[in-house]
Amino acid sequence: MSGNYTSDFFGWAEHTARLIRERRWQELDADHLADEVEDLGKSERRGISSQLIRLLIHLLKWRYQPDRRSDSWQDSIADARLQILLAIEESPSLRAYPMQQLARCYEKARRNAAKQTGLAPDSLPEDCPFVIDEILGEGWLPQ
Repeated sequence: MSGNYTSDFFGWAEHTARLIRERRWQELDADHLADEVEDLGKSERRGISSQLIRLLIHLLKWRYQPDRRSDSWQDSIADARLQILLAIEESPSLRAYPMQQLARCYEKARRNAAKQTGLAPDSLPEDCPFVIDEILGEGWLPQ
């Protein structure tokens, strides 16, 4: 085998790709290959969650610090929405994922927004004050 999964991941990946292209199924390292395919899905979900947290932080800052609003916040909001949209376009089966993760992501966003703004955490709503359609809606900003 060219490239060992644990000692030379890149070599293993190249070798595995070659085996797949040559349809040499019996020679595949199936267990590690399955792990890697599962990790690809986790990576996509992790990316959506990360962007959703970033989006929620900036939406909270926008609502609760209106005197500090900036173009960079607005740009960050637009970019996070775009990154989520692109991920869902590439993997439509993840369409419901932002809604499924909203409460978990909001909790993290709330803590981070409090740290970034200096606001007391209890001054921000315990539950997400926005609905997913607003959060992901192009151009929507909380007032």
